[in-house]
Amino acid sequence: MSNITLFSQIIKKIERSIFKKLVEEKQTDKACKGFDSWTHLVSMLFCHFAKSTSVRDISNGLRSATGNLNHLGIAKAPSKSSISYQNKRRDSDLFKELYYGLLKHLGQQASLSRVKLRIKAPVYLLDSTVVSLCLSMFDWATFRTKKGAVKMHTLLDYDGKLPVYVNITEGSMADNKGAYDIPLEKGSVIVADRYYNDFPMLNIWDSKGVFFVIRHKDNLKFSTINERQLPENTAQEVLIDEEIELVHQQSKVKYPGKLRRVAVWDEKNQQTVELITNNFKWSAKTIGDLYRCRWEIEIFFRDIKQLLHIKTFIGTSKNAVMIQIWTALITILLLKVMKATAKFGWHLSNLVAFIRLNIFVKIELQKWLDKPFEDHEKPPQKSQQGVLFPDYR
Repeated sequence: MSNITLFSQIIKKIERSIFKKLVEEKQTDKACKGFDSWTHLVSMLFCHFAKSTSVRDISNGLRSATGNLNHLGIAKAPSKSSISYQNKRRDSDLFKELYYGLLKHLGQQASLSRVKLRIKAPVYLLDSTVVSLCLSMFDWATFRTKKGAVKMHTLLDYDGKLPVYVNITEGSMADNKGAYDIPLEKGSVIVADRYYNDFPMLNIWDSKGVFFVIRHKDNLKFSTINERQLPENTAQEVLIDEEIELVHQQSKVKYPGKLRRVAVWDEKNQQTVELITNNFKWSAKTIGDLYRCRWEIEIFFRDIKQLLHIKTFIGTSKNAVMIQIWTALITILLLKVMKATAKFGWHLSNLVAFIRLNIFVKIELQKWLDKPFEDHEKPPQKSQQGVLFPDYR
């Protein structure tokens, strides 16, 4: 039986030295009165783990843990006004940099074994998702005439199923424009949908030694240079495998090199998927498998929206929204680490629900993760003192 709560043990997975260094660099504790950066972080993580719907819920929830707050590294539960004030004032980049720092520190623990891919190169999935906001309350988040939103342009590591890059922009930002600043790793593979069929961007990726697999648009104008032989007995889903060049003059200027075009049959959705890539060595089946992996980023977006608290926000300023999104990413990182290190086969939704129910229960975290349905506390030994009729059998 542990002497500290489940939530306290989860918080201890955050390397305090990384956090302290960031606080010193960004001076986020300068002139703060009691509600320091660490208390702020714990409060926002509690918001996501407990799915608190307001600053009142956060304040009251932490206040209910009287006697256990010292294990969280905080002196007292924050007030509603303190949380609201610092959400508006404290630089959200602190939590952004903390996420990337923890990803380097904990990311290897969260990585899962790769399946269905025959290439050793790192694979990244690129997409964006819209987080809707009420325009009358979030007037800075332009999207449509009567609707506000922010957009998360995300580069997801296929192995760890965690973002290695996130660019949060206004909802009106086009997908391809929000992807221009993504980090490029030579020899890596980027898989994306047709909204990233941007030839100047693809040309930059190609010049940097980055491979891409993109679903091309229906109106792509091209000429066939060479038709590659299709497999006879395997990979019957491959319909076309050819080398092409663009014929539209403006497109040819933007991407002057050759491309490989592969069409595969999607049995599940009963449709033909047409892809372009700058890799001429992989099999056509591997290219089709790479694109099918793109569904993992849709699962990530679903999980972060359904399981954590980013559909509604506890603050209306841009800084408050950014803090809530970045702390949600820190929360999903911690959850993925726990899921990957547990012997029990958790579904992420079940893990979130069980933690929420037991957030202030005092039980050893790892044993609970490994065997959640067993009684981890040994029953006390029966005392023989005062027994008038001992059993001699």
